[in-house]
Amino acid sequence: MNKPFEGLRAALDVEARKTRSSRTVIAAGAILLIGVSALASGFALAVRSGNQAALAKIGPLASQDGWAGYLSSAHQITAAGSVLAFGIVLSWMYGREFTDGTISGLFALPIRRATIALAKLIVYGGWAVVMAVLLTTSLLGLGFILGFGWPQSAEFEGLSRFLPLTVLSALIATPAAWSATLGRGLLSGIGLTVGVMAGTQVAVLAGAGPWFPISAPALWAIAPGTVPPAALALTFAIPVLFGALTLWSWSRLQLDR
Repeated sequence: MNKPFEGLRAALDVEARKTRSSRTVIAAGAILLIGVSALASGFALAVRSGNQAALAKIGPLASQDGWAGYLSSAHQITAAGSVLAFGIVLSWMYGREFTDGTISGLFALPIRRATIALAKLIVYGGWAVVMAVLLTTSLLGLGFILGFGWPQSAEFEGLSRFLPLTVLSALIATPAAWSATLGRGLLSGIGLTVGVMAGTQVAVLAGAGPWFPISAPALWAIAPGTVPPAALALTFAIPVLFGALTLWSWSRLQLDR
């Protein structure tokens, strides 16, 4: 494989087949789709029921009915839950090579390890886009089932934010790939993902949310006018930085450390 793209093409094919057949990836995707849809519809049904105990638990969302409340709750749930789901998948994609003992076999392949790491990132990105489309579609269909009718222009605008929100959440989870590589296993990647989620909450409470890259997408989805475009663009620095660190780490991997 002397041509540069032949190795990448082969690695992409292998990583795509691994991802398609992975129970971890399938489970994480299913939990994300079902979890967001179930919780959002549960909030909507609670508001519709008028149960005061349930409304008290929902808080501010109780004042919104129909598409508005449904989408608002779904935005918040997606922002919180999708990062964890994506972090788990990334941790599996990189960490499993160490926990399953397959990393040693990669040293015998005629493909550079950095190329394999890049293929994993590309496949992960494609899977994230598919999940974003499925989530947006499922929320739209569930809204019809709940009897909200055809969305108005403002509601379509809110619905359209799910696709970029989900993709941006996938980008935020990129540090998990680097952490799983350094820790040589899944737990370090998942642990860092939980840390990222906690850091997001701290940043929001401290008032730095709009300009903190890992919290900007969630705030933008919930209230677009509160996040400047420049602040949202900072989110892309995370996959660039940690993607580069991951490729660099894989290029310098050694079996003994």
